[in-house]
Amino acid sequence: MATTPSPTPGSTAIVLVAAGRGSRMGAERPKQYLDLAGRPVIRHTIEACLAAPEIAALVVVIHPDDATAYDEAIAGLDDPRLLPPVNGADTRAGSVRAGLEALVASAPARVLIHDAARPFLSIEVIRRVIDALGTADGAFAALPVVDALWSVEGAEAVAPVSREALWRAQTPQGFGFQAILAAHRQNDRDSADDVAVARAAGLRVVVVEGDEANFKITTPADMARARALRQS
Repeated sequence: MATTPSPTPGSTAIVLVAAGRGSRMGAERPKQYLDLAGRPVIRHTIEACLAAPEIAALVVVIHPDDATAYDEAIAGLDDPRLLPPVNGADTRAGSVRAGLEALVASAPARVLIHDAARPFLSIEVIRRVIDALGTADGAFAALPVVDALWSVEGAEAVAPVSREALWRAQTPQGFGFQAILAAHRQNDRDSADDVAVARAAGLRVVVVEGDEANFKITTPADMARARALRQS
C-alpha cells in the first residue's frame, strides 16, 4: 500500500465503504470479510475497483475492530493506488466523510463512493458514472423498477403504486470531489446514501445504467448467489 497520497489533478478516486457490521447476514464476522471463492468479499471488491485504469487512488473505510481482518484480506495486494485504510464512524454518512477527508491531500477531481459488499462491479459501470460527471454534479448507477409495486398493511395488499420514474439505486455514486466533500461537511444526518446528501446540498445528480450483477451482498441468500456466480 502507498503510505501517503500523491496529488493527481484531474483524477478519479474511490472511497470504499466497509465499516458496517452486516447484522442481516447473521454471520460471526462482517459480511465483507466472509469467504467468496477462497478470498474475502472485500478483496474481490477492491480488485474490481482497481481493475479500472481510470482510478488513481482508493481509500477503504473500515471499522476500528476490523484492522486485522482487513490486513489479512489485502495481504499480497501490491498496488500503489491502494491507500492506507481509515476508520469509519457510527453512521454510513460519517464513514463516507472520513474517507473523503482522507483524500483531501490528493485533491482528486472526482470521487466514486462504493459499497464493499458489491464485489461484482464492472469497469463498464465505473466508466458510465465517470463519463456522466462531465455534464452533471453527480451520477449513480441504478436500474429501473420493473416489478409491480403494492403498498401493504400487515400481510394485506392495499393499493398499487406506480413504478414509473422509479429506479433501484446501486453504487458507485460519483461526484465532483470538492462538491461532495462540502455537501458532507454540512450534512447533519445519516442520509440514505450519498445521492441524498448531494441533493440536499442542491447538486444536480443523474442516473446511469447499472448492472444486475452489481448487487449488494446483504443476506445469506445473497451470499449463496455470489458464490454461485463465482463458480460459474
